[in-house]
Amino acid sequence: MSDVPPPAPPVPPAPPAAAYSGAAAAPVNPGKTMGIVALVLSIIGLHLIGIIVGFVGLNQSKKAGQKNGFALAGIIIGFIGLVIGIIVIVSIVAGGAALFGGLAQVCAELGSGVWEVNGVTYECP
Repeated sequence: MSDVPPPAPPVPPAPPAAAYSGAAAAPVNPGKTMGIVALVLSIIGLHLIGIIVGFVGLNQSKKAGQKNGFALAGIIIGFIGLVIGIIVIVSIVAGGAALFGGLAQVCAELGSGVWEVNGVTYECP
């Protein structure tokens, strides 16, 4: 027999080099877009719709374990705008009622026709 050494075991191939994938992907926040929409709607004056969309976006973010500052800001601004709007509407209605209530009282005292009192002309039916 010959003095031939036994063959060497095969060398396993080297693992492939890892490709650079960039920075790790941020966790997905499913309610972020709705939060931004809620904020914009609340700012432009669609307060009630902004509040509703804000709550939907906030709930979606909570289910995903994320925070959603845009949705929270939309909800807060929406409520503030809604309260201010209600105050303005009540003020306008109260002012109109006082104005027309005063006109009705003057017409009740003067009777029907066109009257001028202290430089103000009243037309009473």
